[in-house]
Amino acid sequence: MASAHFSLAQAPAAVPGTSAGSLPSLGETSELSAAAERRIGDRIAASIYRDPDYIDDPVLDDYLQSVWLPLVAAARTRGELHAELDERFAWQVFLIRDRSINAFALPGGYFGVHLGLIGAVGSVDEMAAVLGHELSHVTQRHISRMLTQQSRQTPWMIAAMILGALAAGKSGDMASAAIVGGQAVAAQNQLNFSRDMEREADRVGFGVMTDAGFESRGVSAMFEKLQQASRLNDNGSFPYLRSHPLNTERIAEAQARVQLASLEAAKPSRDKEIGTGKALVLHAIMAARARILAAPGVDALRSMVAQAQRRGTPAPLQSPASADNVRDAGTLYAGAYAAAQLRDFPGAKSLLEKLRPLIAADMPQAASTVDLLAVEIDLIAGVVPSTAASVDIAKATSRAEVLTQARSLMAAHRAQDVSNRLQTWVAAHPKDAMAWQLLAVAYGNQNQNVRAIRADAESRAAQLDYPAALDRFKAAQGLMRSNPGSADYVEGSILDTRTRQTESLIKEQALQDKLDR
Repeated sequence: MASAHFSLAQAPAAVPGTSAGSLPSLGETSELSAAAERRIGDRIAASIYRDPDYIDDPVLDDYLQSVWLPLVAAARTRGELHAELDERFAWQVFLIRDRSINAFALPGGYFGVHLGLIGAVGSVDEMAAVLGHELSHVTQRHISRMLTQQSRQTPWMIAAMILGALAAGKSGDMASAAIVGGQAVAAQNQLNFSRDMEREADRVGFGVMTDAGFESRGVSAMFEKLQQASRLNDNGSFPYLRSHPLNTERIAEAQARVQLASLEAAKPSRDKEIGTGKALVLHAIMAARARILAAPGVDALRSMVAQAQRRGTPAPLQSPASADNVRDAGTLYAGAYAAAQLRDFPGAKSLLEKLRPLIAADMPQAASTVDLLAVEIDLIAGVVPSTAASVDIAKATSRAEVLTQARSLMAAHRAQDVSNRLQTWVAAHPKDAMAWQLLAVAYGNQNQNVRAIRADAESRAAQLDYPAALDRFKAAQGLMRSNPGSADYVEGSILDTRTRQTESLIKEQALQDKLDR
């Protein structure tokens, strides 16, 4: 999967009824069960985890979750997200290291967001418009409906076909052909059905994002970007445009919704920073980070540094909402991070210090992001971060803080502090593969080898690689047998339980694969 360009317009989905207060859905036309769709999604997700373009960046992940979780909660409150789907589906978002502007949904409640999309949208509301649309494709079971149309293919073959589409490179046409090819349904009929899905996702997604507290103008702003790209004949950086084709009717309907929403009483914001300059500053920083992590190349990194240096010393903060403040914040963050990637650490720190005055006292998330970048710069430089001696990781709450501080403390040889905090974290977040990996390193540094191997196994299980997880669980059991004092009874009991559970999962998968084939 060199890059992922699969979108719900091309994907499969399944069933729901009419939610309270909404227009009728397309109807209960799905024959694929939620459990079967989730199995297909799990197969695809396991492959994405192993792909080099998959990226787990805790800072961007926290930001994405701050948009995603209110959308899911709003869909649940509106009745769009039915209880069975809520329980069975993953509702998980992947970050994809790709500079193109795209987002996509997959069977079973998995979603992908390209770094290029985060770098291109101008506000959190535009991001919410895209994610609300994709979420609604899944809550309305569009993927399952499409899979039902392709019912001659077994679920195993459908999963393989979708993976082929994900690997089809930059061509939306190739991705579409990989799904349509060989199917009994005529391509034109499928296209017409997809247009209906797009209109329904527009309608439902708009309600979800506004009920979540995001501004309706995010929809109109995103459509403006797509229209501009369409007029420029789409140079390939907008695969989202190809998989979500615009037409006059669709645009008019979206504009009418925005105009109607502007006439209604404003809904309470989900956060006092939404729609303010503070939110724009934070988004500018996150967009800059996404552009750096998309690996733009040495020349682009140098250009970002030069652009930041040309900004000079920004004027004292007057208003966080000013366009200059928002632009300078993004430019300086990009320059500092780019300089660190180029190993110009004094330059990175200098630009970072110019950024700090632009962060107002009431911007805690932006301030935390800047502080974490300072730690990252030291870690990239191979030195112990200056804050490591005083940091209290027990007080860290966000995922980005916990994991970045854990890396900082590991550099300062405080492995026990790391393992104490991460034990609590993974108990509450058992699917956090990166946390398990850091915990494995922390245990290893304390010569707690059985626990280190089990933590490594849990990281494999969190990424759905059950055979690898089982190998590690059994290795930990073998170490306990050969060295009886290497772990206590409780650890041994946990190992036995997790080994049996993983063996059972592998057997179930094998049986289901046989049935699907």
